[in-house]
Amino acid sequence: MKSRKNEIWAAYQKEIADNNYYFARSCIRQNIFPAAENLFLSILRDVLGKDIFDDERQTTCTGIAYHSGLLPMETTMTVVARQFALMNEAGYENFVVSCVTSFGIYIEMLETWKHFPETEQKTREALKRATGKTFAIPKNIVHASDIIYKFRKEIGNKAKFKLINTRTGEPLKVVDHIGCHYAKIFPSYGVGGAEYPYVLAGLIDEWGGLQVDYPERRHCCGFGFRQYLLKSNRSYSVTNSKIKFDSMEPFKPDLIIANCPGCTFFLDRWQYVIAEQEGKTYGENGYGIPVLTYEEIAGLLLGYDPWDIGLQTHQVTVEPLLDKMGIKYDPSRKFKGLNGEDIGIPEKPKVLKC
Repeated sequence: MKSRKNEIWAAYQKEIADNNYYFARSCIRQNIFPAAENLFLSILRDVLGKDIFDDERQTTCTGIAYHSGLLPMETTMTVVARQFALMNEAGYENFVVSCVTSFGIYIEMLETWKHFPETEQKTREALKRATGKTFAIPKNIVHASDIIYKFRKEIGNKAKFKLINTRTGEPLKVVDHIGCHYAKIFPSYGVGGAEYPYVLAGLIDEWGGLQVDYPERRHCCGFGFRQYLLKSNRSYSVTNSKIKFDSMEPFKPDLIIANCPGCTFFLDRWQYVIAEQEGKTYGENGYGIPVLTYEEIAGLLLGYDPWDIGLQTHQVTVEPLLDKMGIKYDPSRKFKGLNGEDIGIPEKPKVLKC
């Protein structure tokens, strides 16, 4: 029986290159959590000693416009082809994607080319006409959270902290939230597939936390592009997040970890909205449940300063979590920019504590 279980689990694994990565940034991440990608690069280069190339010539993958029906698939194919051409020109073949929507876009184009070869040929012709470039398909394509997952043991061995409540000695209760575009579109490209995704749960297990399994664990955060981009539809988005919060509340999670920039943004920001609309807060003592990305968690455990990695940009305050983990921080530096410049203190919410 154990052998059979191992065989089944083996089918849910994926190849993740060891080194020499070309990094595809995310347009949305740079706007809402601007320090996260640089933190990812720092962890790979400075902590793990890996070679990863950050190319200033990149553009957006067109994901939001494509999924919102504003751009035709042919345009997106050509943009994706150009990204691959840039990777080839830089001398890399392992493509690492920061955003899960971008990840879904790249996989969708690759799968389309594989099943409909004539579309690949048309894309090659369009790219040549537009840029004079050609491209080779990546040898390995993964999401950035896959890389952190692959090196979770190495990060754990170098960590100064664990997902442990230092006040009680008990593991922190952690909710994992997987972006829909990571595994639900093409399950075979995600660690654990769509039903049993382990890319974030593996971090929780390795770094000392306790997974929270709750009824709406695999429910969408509600971003959905068209639900949010149209103001009249935003109630659909916040309602989806509220369904998740209400479902996880009885389990009293200390933390939510996500691998999608949109999911991280909405699970964080909608807690403020729900508090303002209904006077309802989640988490302990009215502070909400902190929502962090995989590299932000890794950065905290490795001893990076919370403000240097941008945790002050989150709506739900992180100080209660830092206190539980025994992480020291300077409150006076929270809203200081480069060279100690004062970037201003945001207005405090009426209900959600900070």
